[in-house]
Amino acid sequence: MDGLNLAINFLNNILWSYVLIIMLLFVGMYFTLKTKFVQIRYFFEMIKILGDSVGQKGGVSSFKAFCISTASRVGTGNLAGVAIAIASGGPGAIFWMWLIAIIGGASSFVESTLAQIYKIKDGKSFRGGPAYYMEMALNKRWMGVAFSILISITFGLIFNSVQSNTISLAFQEAFKMDRLIVGIILSVATAAIIFGGVQRIANFSAVVVPVMATLYIIISMYVVIKNIGMVPEIFRDIVENAFGVRQAVGGGMGATIMIGVKRGLFSNEAGMGSAPNAAAAAETTHPVKQGFVQTLGVFTDTILICTCTAFMVLISGAHKTEGLTGIQLTQNALSSQVGNWGNIFIAVCILLFAFSSIVGNYYYGETNIEFLTSNKSWLNLYRVGVIGMVMFGSIGELALVWNLADLFMGLMAVLNLIAIFLLGKVAFEALKDYNLQKGNGLDPTFNKNDIDLPYNERVECWD
Repeated sequence: MDGLNLAINFLNNILWSYVLIIMLLFVGMYFTLKTKFVQIRYFFEMIKILGDSVGQKGGVSSFKAFCISTASRVGTGNLAGVAIAIASGGPGAIFWMWLIAIIGGASSFVESTLAQIYKIKDGKSFRGGPAYYMEMALNKRWMGVAFSILISITFGLIFNSVQSNTISLAFQEAFKMDRLIVGIILSVATAAIIFGGVQRIANFSAVVVPVMATLYIIISMYVVIKNIGMVPEIFRDIVENAFGVRQAVGGGMGATIMIGVKRGLFSNEAGMGSAPNAAAAAETTHPVKQGFVQTLGVFTDTILICTCTAFMVLISGAHKTEGLTGIQLTQNALSSQVGNWGNIFIAVCILLFAFSSIVGNYYYGETNIEFLTSNKSWLNLYRVGVIGMVMFGSIGELALVWNLADLFMGLMAVLNLIAIFLLGKVAFEALKDYNLQKGNGLDPTFNKNDIDLPYNERVECWD
């Protein structure tokens, strides 16, 4: 097992140190400049569109699509991932998490707009995502197939083992529960949801995500307000450590950047190609609207919820404790501020956060299994695999699970970033069309003949 960990770590270092950081920053900055900072200029428009009621006739509304993607985004990365980033890379890792979220917001807008344009009908609902626009807009089915396989393995199997791993550790810490028992309960609950289809997943996410996020933010804000005098010092620590001011000459700054970018991408998924699968399911009048909604999801995840965790950890000083990391670090941080019930609160939070992620992650895989084959036997086999990995993650080794997640996430992101860079012009044209209609006082509606689309005849939902 140690040899496997070393090999995966070696591959991760090459992928993340040289390839992905450059790609994420370059593509994100390119989209930011071409869209004139879409992720900032349209912030209030994003909030307004979130209440879009389209989708009540059987499709998935913008809000529910937002909740599916946020269910996947908001999970282990927000509680355990942030703690790991601080423990491994110091407070400076948080700065790079913020930066990758702001820059990545433009990438999220482009990929989700593309997913809407190239979605396909699936009964009363829709489905789509990177695999679909790779085949339909780039005419590269092999690329779509490769992406579908990667995302099904990454989200449905590996990421879900990460989520169940964190839940079982949290419950072991808070209640001394046997991790095997936790795994069995999670596996049964997962099966009950994933065999119910996209509407059951959407309805579950629409209830759980707002409730859990609100509760967590309230408790986090209580801790911050209680220690308001420490906030300026924490900001200073984050910035100074981000640029290596306090680190010895060498690889300290590079390690901090890599850890911050990795944990940031794991958390908000901007540019990775996951959220577009949820974006495509939404029923809306213009693709740009769902691009806006998914960009808001990136900010909700990283700028809001990850920052709450980071401030709690840094205020408590728990990250300075030798050998303490992951969800147990977050639990210790909160308990030091509010008492022993903090352990239980984080355990319940991580159950809601991570279990909703398991459900959202599964949906991404389902969409891509259906891209690969219409044979339902393969989908059912995949469902069994998801349930099995939830069980495995509950009792597995933390380091191996996280390292596998990093590797597959990186490979998936590389493929998607290439695709959206090549297709960026389509999203830019859609944004121009949206702005033109808004300027004329209209509620924008989209027709595929209004802009120059590659393989226009393959677009089936926007006549």
